[in-house]
Amino acid sequence: MPVTPADPAEQPPARPGPPGRPKLPSWAAEPRGGRAGGWSRRTRVRAAIALGVVLFLAISILLARFLQTENVERDADLALIAAQARGDVQGMLDNLGGCRSNPGCVAAVKANAANPRLVRKGSVKILQLVSPTSYALFGATGRTRLAWTVIGTLPVVQCVTVRRTGNFLTGVKVTLTGLSAPIPNEADC
Repeated sequence: MPVTPADPAEQPPARPGPPGRPKLPSWAAEPRGGRAGGWSRRTRVRAAIALGVVLFLAISILLARFLQTENVERDADLALIAAQARGDVQGMLDNLGGCRSNPGCVAAVKANAANPRLVRKGSVKILQLVSPTSYALFGATGRTRLAWTVIGTLPVVQCVTVRRTGNFLTGVKVTLTGLSAPIPNEADC
C-alpha cells in the first residue's frame, strides 16, 4: 500500500518557473514564431560565416581565372616556337592568327623555318618571357620578348606579337599575330 504524506510540508517542491514553455538560455535560438524581431544571434553568425565562405570562393575562382591567362600565353608561345624549331611552316601558321592572309607574315614564317639558327632538334625550353600584355584586365596588344633554347645550344631571343581580347570575368582569349626574326640577346622588342 503506497504511503502518501498527509502533511503538505512533506510534499516534494514544485519545479521552478512558470508552467508551460521552459525558459531558453541566452545563446539558444528561439523556436519558430517565438520572438518578433528577427534572427537569433546563432543564426546571424551562421549566415555571416556562410556569406564569407561564398565570397572567398567567388574571389578565388576569379583570381584563378585571371592568373591562368599567363599560362595560356606561355603555352601558345611554346607551341609556336616548338613548330619553328622543327621547321614546320604549317604548324607555325596554325599558331599565328591571321598570318595566312598576310603575305609578309607568311614570308617571315618561311624565313624563320628555314633559318639554321632556329631549326633545332630536341625539346624547346623557354628561358624568359616578358609580356607587356601580362595582367591586363581587359584586351591589350603588345610585343612579348621571348628567350628560348634547346638544351645544349645557344639561346635565341625573338619578339612575338600578342593580342588579348575579352576580360577576366568573361574570359581572355590570347592570339599570337606575329613572330620576328632573331634579335640580339640583350635587345628589347
